[in-house]
Amino acid sequence: MLNQSLASPATASRVDWVDIAKGVCIILVVMLHATQGVEKAMGEASLFGAVIDWAKPFRMPDFFLISGLFLARRIDRPWRSYLDTKVLHFAYFYILWVNIQIGIKAPHFIGELGLAGFAKLYLTSYVIPVSSLWFIYLLAVYFVAAKLLSGISKPLVFLAAAAMHGVTPESGVFVVDQFSERFVFFYAGYAAAPVIFDYARRVARAPELLVGAALATWCILNAWAVSSGLAETPALDLAVSFIGIGAVIAFSVVLLDTPVGKGLAYCGRQSISIYLAFAIPMAAMRQILLKLDLGLGVDAISLAALTAGVIAPLILAAIVKPTPLAFLFTRPDAFRLKDARAKLGQRANQRLDEIGKDTRQASPTLA
Repeated sequence: MLNQSLASPATASRVDWVDIAKGVCIILVVMLHATQGVEKAMGEASLFGAVIDWAKPFRMPDFFLISGLFLARRIDRPWRSYLDTKVLHFAYFYILWVNIQIGIKAPHFIGELGLAGFAKLYLTSYVIPVSSLWFIYLLAVYFVAAKLLSGISKPLVFLAAAAMHGVTPESGVFVVDQFSERFVFFYAGYAAAPVIFDYARRVARAPELLVGAALATWCILNAWAVSSGLAETPALDLAVSFIGIGAVIAFSVVLLDTPVGKGLAYCGRQSISIYLAFAIPMAAMRQILLKLDLGLGVDAISLAALTAGVIAPLILAAIVKPTPLAFLFTRPDAFRLKDARAKLGQRANQRLDEIGKDTRQASPTLA
């Protein structure tokens, strides 16, 4: 039997190394926001800043690539089903959590921008994503684009996406710029999924010492590419990013069946919960520690904010799952196209039954 840890997307509902890679990415994302917030508040640089810079070439590219890995199983579905699972799914969470985040910060925004400015910020948040929520906003766009392009040669689309990445327009229009810059990674996950899963299996069969040496070498070379500016050089930046993605995959395979790997895999399976909710406990931890003035340095507070940003959403998701608040992390049936349609039909039938019953009562001769 094929090991679930290394299974292909066609034979398993979950693949362990994919969850580990997602766990790595979500922790790096929380680290980015936690560290930047603390550095800005304290006016000091953190050691985590070096890690953030080092991870920049592959952090979000890897997240987008992983998001496209299993698309082949669903891209041929009818549009209604596809839009429900791949677009409305993310739209639901974006709309819900943009309201939660803006609602919590409303007093601050109103004080800083005034009521009119706050109203403008709120309305434009549906066009220009707010804070960290931009990732799930873009995923909905990418899924639609991939479906529209499904009848075109995959190599051709990939080359076009790579070309767009190289000439990212910087127009100031969020969707245009981000689509141009990052769609190539999402599409690569979809188009090259068989190659990627085969690569993961080859890594698993390779000698551990060899894989470890290769990863160590990559760590050093990636740091050099970042510090020298090579990682941001047009055309070369794409190669640096894909090499980094390959390293994360290899790292994830190496961690299979280890305690660290299992912890990261759990975070990966709950990555949507962490992504949606991390900003609130992260900011709260930062503000509490800064106000307490315990003499902690920028690194300690950054670590505490990072930990809160990862752990608190996991705890919250586990607590609310069996309660009416489950809608925070699980899309209710009422917000699913097929279920909404079925319920509409049920209500229509119920109403017809009631009308028929009333008619029979009013006309006994017809009974």
